Amino acid sequence: MAKTTLFRRLKEGRLRRHSNAIKSTLTDENNRARVKFCLSMFQPLSIPQQPTFDGMHNVIHIDEKWFYRTQKNQKFYLGLNEEDPKRTTQNKNYIEKVMFLAAVARPRYDDDGNMTFDGKIGIWPFTFLEEAKRDSKNRDAGTIVTKVLPAVTRKVSQDYMVNKLLPAIKEKWHVSDRGYPIIIQQDNAKTHIPVNDPMFCEAAMADGWNIRLTCEPPNSPDLNILNLGFFAALQALFQNLFPGSLDDIVTKVLQAYGEYPPERCNRIFLTLQSCMREILKLNGGQHYKVPHMRKMALAGASLLPTRLPCDPAIVNAAIEFLSATI
Repeated sequence: MAKTTLFRRLKEGRLRRHSNAIKSTLTDENNRARVKFCLSMFQPLSIPQQPTFDGMHNVIHIDEKWFYRTQKNQKFYLGLNEEDPKRTTQNKNYIEKVMFLAAVARPRYDDDGNMTFDGKIGIWPFTFLEEAKRDSKNRDAGTIVTKVLPAVTRKVSQDYMVNKLLPAIKEKWHVSDRGYPIIIQQDNAKTHIPVNDPMFCEAAMADGWNIRLTCEPPNSPDLNILNLGFFAALQALFQNLFPGSLDDIVTKVLQAYGEYPPERCNRIFLTLQSCMREILKLNGGQHYKVPHMRKMALAGASLLPTRLPCDPAIVNAAIEFLSATI
């Protein structure tokens, strides 16, 4: 078919554009784990008559993400007389980048709708400071410079979890919730610490806290709010700040994290619950369209729910699926 014919059919509405994202390959065991995970997120007393998801206010989602100083190709919208942006790098195949560990919980509101906790636990770069060993045109020898860690190993992950994440949780969490379970959800990357890591467990249970570590089902980025929408929004905010150096990347990622509207994070948790309903319908499958709920319109009308219901037939079918595959 000629390109002009294709374009005409598209304008006529007889064809549609579609962006297709590749999905992880799921085994039968992966499907069972996904269904079991989604069922565990319901309020226990609501099953089976009126299945309703839990508010998830005690769950903290963590994950890592690379942030690049710039992209090889980037679109700009300029005025008619505005000059083209000038972007340079010594090597297009090596653009400065920094990996960050991010932790986000669900925002909380009081009975009057006022936010009492924004859900932002923190975001930390995998970098270190070191004295420059020799002079250069950019700085003198002995100047403190920022460098990226050569590798994020399990030992590094343990250090960040114990010495950065846990103190931030204990500082920002409601003191009245001390002693109640707080769940940190991570993925199954090999560099992550096991859920029963002795050093982590000792620090997590110190001072009367009850912080636990759990893993989401394998090959399930759609069950982590960071991958479901938070990182994409953070990346968009970060790109608008145009960092110019390694230190600038760190500074502007922290700035973008601080500017991120917590109301959007609250809506992603509802998106997560709607995705869980789709996963249950497909017996753990992941080839579904993320449902649209018109959350902004509901929020504007003060009708945005804190948790979503689910059709009892879907939940019962999921339970039968698990029973049949044991």
